[in-house]
Amino acid sequence: MTQTLSQPSRTVVLGSTSRYRRELLSRLNLPFEVAAPHVDETPQTGEAPRNLALRLALAKARAVAQTHPEAVVIGSDQVADLDGLPLGKPGNHERAVQQLRQMRGHTVVFQTALAVVCLATGFEQVDLAAVRVKFRDLTDTEIENYLQAEKPYDCAGSAKSEGLGIALLEAIDNDDPTALVGLPLIRTARMLRAAGVQLL
Repeated sequence: MTQTLSQPSRTVVLGSTSRYRRELLSRLNLPFEVAAPHVDETPQTGEAPRNLALRLALAKARAVAQTHPEAVVIGSDQVADLDGLPLGKPGNHERAVQQLRQMRGHTVVFQTALAVVCLATGFEQVDLAAVRVKFRDLTDTEIENYLQAEKPYDCAGSAKSEGLGIALLEAIDNDDPTALVGLPLIRTARMLRAAGVQLL
């Protein structure tokens, strides 16, 4: 009796150094590697936040795929969209205060883009999960207390919803709950399956 051996699943590479995305992807119980994409994240003149997120997610996946051509590579990017104004990672306390003051009392759309690329098979897909977040009319004291507690300087829009940042919000509206944290896992799982990666 001849036994047919199944083809091994391709290596999955997360093209991101974000600890948040690494933690999220690990929920899929899938072995994966991590590689830094080394992509210039400067917005183009007049570039809409959603377009910026989509462009960077694909650029990150393609950049890592160049050095991992046989792998299935995941790229992702998140931009906070305040009435068309892109808000990225604040990087420091002063910018975080400025961002949260701008967002208080407003609805902000967190544009979380995802790209999956495999050069060996020619596979390439891009998708976007938009999360609408209504911020409370925060006081300066609340902003300061939150920032001292969480120090979310590596989070787009200074909003770390998986921690104390949830207390900044009135409502969250989305169809992929993990998107706000930085990697939309429902879309990620769907695109990995489409790329030939077995999850279950």
